[in-house]
Amino acid sequence: MIDQLISELVAYGLENGLIDDADKVYVTNGLLELFQRQDYQEPEKLGKPRKLQLILDDLLEFALSQGILEDDTVTMRDLLDTKIMGILTPAPSVVRKAFEEKYQVSPKAATEFYYHFSQATNYIRTDRIIKDEKWETDTEFGKMDITINLSKPEKDPRDIAKDGTAKKSGYPACLLCRENEGYAGHLSHPARQNHRIIPITLCGEQYYLQYSPYVYYNEHCIIFNEKHIPMAINRMTFNKLLDFVKQFPHYTAGSNADLPIVGGSILSHDHFQGGGYVFAMAKAPYELEFDLERYPDIHAGIVKWPMSVIRLQGRAMDSIVAAANHILTKWRGYSDPEVNIFSETDGIPHNTITPIARMREDLYELDLVLRNNITTIDCPLGLFHPHTEYHHIKKENIGLIEVMGLAVLPARLKKEMAELEQAILNHEDLRQNETMAAHAEWAEGWIPKYKITDSNIHSIIQKEIGIVFAKVLEDAGVYKRTDEGKAAFKRFIESL
Repeated sequence: MIDQLISELVAYGLENGLIDDADKVYVTNGLLELFQRQDYQEPEKLGKPRKLQLILDDLLEFALSQGILEDDTVTMRDLLDTKIMGILTPAPSVVRKAFEEKYQVSPKAATEFYYHFSQATNYIRTDRIIKDEKWETDTEFGKMDITINLSKPEKDPRDIAKDGTAKKSGYPACLLCRENEGYAGHLSHPARQNHRIIPITLCGEQYYLQYSPYVYYNEHCIIFNEKHIPMAINRMTFNKLLDFVKQFPHYTAGSNADLPIVGGSILSHDHFQGGGYVFAMAKAPYELEFDLERYPDIHAGIVKWPMSVIRLQGRAMDSIVAAANHILTKWRGYSDPEVNIFSETDGIPHNTITPIARMREDLYELDLVLRNNITTIDCPLGLFHPHTEYHHIKKENIGLIEVMGLAVLPARLKKEMAELEQAILNHEDLRQNETMAAHAEWAEGWIPKYKITDSNIHSIIQKEIGIVFAKVLEDAGVYKRTDEGKAAFKRFIESL
């Protein structure tokens, strides 16, 4: 059985360009060592090629039967199947050389190669990604993308217990550090033997390109600093983002903000995110255009978007960077008590920007999303944060991906919405249990608008979730889409 499985995996590696004939014996011997086998007989004939996950599942079952796999938990299985794939994964130097050769053809050819490679090595677990629920919702700001993230497996209690007694390590310093490349991992850190990173230079500084293993959108990539240094939004940030889209003009690139609440989940390591996807924000038009006297070659305006966005366009990168830095500097120190905007309280800064760069044909384009992380007694999680009435759908911070119009919603919603569907169809009291009660007021608000049937309830709930997401983005906007908010936004523009 194991000989057959090893042969299948080697054939998969050959078919997907991970290895060639010269590597065949070497890889086979590596797999034999891993599975504690000394003898091997190559099968005369292999059956029809199977999906990688089916081969890996069978290998894991064999490992479990032989005591090689200690526990049949998601974490332990992931640690072992990544180790298996690491044997098939070429050395970093080989991958980088192939990327460079493809880049000479075109930047798109290089990223297409690298994206396929990241899937073929199972670094991007496509079998899990397809479980994510995805749909679009029409809003006044265009079609919003909604996803319920189901690709991140939940921890098994047995793994949590083991991890609690395990010795903690500070290596790698975080999930983004370059030291993750080839790292074996442990209970609290994913294995990365099949992980390869691509060096790129941004404004003379060393960065690396990789894909997100959870790919929330097409070719979702991460661009991270060689050094483990904190996130920062400054003039160089704008420069580096524009330098990236200059080198990869088919990609967008943006940065989470550099303050808690309005920033990303990893503020300790300087990084950007990008990819080959056109977000709803990129399709949004100017709502109000204005001139920047100091920068006459820049086309500037406010974007029609639920959050507060200034868009800059121009042919000269230096001019856009200078204009963006001017706006950032002004915003850092700007307060408008009439609309609860305070640049700082008790010496703690609150204003920052979430920037997004892209190429618009031959123009550089930079969106500057104004952010503020102030908290109040009534809004302890943030005044410009999803409000309490929407926490049953979205309570987490609004980061870069969501700013651009793609909701990443928690996995719990899949089960909760399925229960809600049945409860509504059965005309049950939505306040009968704690889970349904959290959604009751929201659902009772829209149920009367529809003639609900078995065939349309699912799409109705999806639509209403999308509407909530648009409202959540409005909550996160520092200038509300009211007459008062628009007037206040204009006051800031006039201060420029």
